[in-house]
Amino acid sequence: MAELTLLEAINDCFHVELERDGDVMILGEDVGRAGGVFRATAGLRDRFGADRCFDTPLAEAGILGGAVGLCMAGFRPVCEMQYDAFSYPCLDQLITHVGRYRWRSGGKLGFPLTVRMPYGGGVRAPELHDDSPEAYYVHTPGVKVAIPSTPADAKGLLAAAIRDPDPVVVLEPKLHYRTMRGEVPEGEHVVPLGKARLAREGGDLTLVAYGSMIPVCEAAADELDAEVEILDVRTLKPLDEDALLASAAKTGRVVIVQEAPRTAGYGAELAAILAEKAILDLHGPVLRVTGYDVPYPYWQIEDAYMPSVERVVAAVRKTLEF
Repeated sequence: MAELTLLEAINDCFHVELERDGDVMILGEDVGRAGGVFRATAGLRDRFGADRCFDTPLAEAGILGGAVGLCMAGFRPVCEMQYDAFSYPCLDQLITHVGRYRWRSGGKLGFPLTVRMPYGGGVRAPELHDDSPEAYYVHTPGVKVAIPSTPADAKGLLAAAIRDPDPVVVLEPKLHYRTMRGEVPEGEHVVPLGKARLAREGGDLTLVAYGSMIPVCEAAADELDAEVEILDVRTLKPLDEDALLASAAKTGRVVIVQEAPRTAGYGAELAAILAEKAILDLHGPVLRVTGYDVPYPYWQIEDAYMPSVERVVAAVRKTLEF
């Protein structure tokens, strides 16, 4: 297997999927001639032509609205939102059209639309370039949501999203686009949606996270004497509840880590599931390590906002001492 960066794995997936299926096309700001702001679509326009990988105006609602029409015409469009918070102008299209058309058509109309975007902080970016908006999309009925944490999963989850008959939002941790390398299967590689990944086995406590928080959890586990299990949910919707409950039953203690703001974040949903279905297996309260309920701060103080190894370690020790 080739060793690729997370960004190279995404680009590799595109080359495979556009070659495999002539209905797949990519649209977004600067995805064509420039190959994307992060170069995720580099080389696609030259290989597959300007009608399969094309630039759009700077209008996110137009990008997603155009993709809605392409789906209706039988294509499998992949939209790139250049940055996480840039996607907010297209939320109306996502909620009122993308998530409802299969239901609205009585199941007659499939909607194989993929929306992908970089998310999260840690890269010293300006305002509206660092959000973690996963909760908005998970809350939207009819839409699936996936977040990879490794190069192999970045390729495999994106391939699964492109092939899925329903709309899928894929958020990619921009912090690790070029800072993470890993073995990635060559050719076709699909990671099924709805299946969690056990990143590390342990028996004392479970850390539950996804995306850019998995490396933080791994670093925290390295600093602890306890045997810490790390569960990478990787598909937020549909969630692999069986894996979550099995790990909670095994260790009896759970700490959830998310980069997004605390209130009504995805970690709260995980905690609620554990309270409803795993209460008799737990030996202490489920704790959350999260971002804060403030707009994402400017880069000078972003380290104080993001969940750190120290904060995760403190939460684990508090839970173990309960």
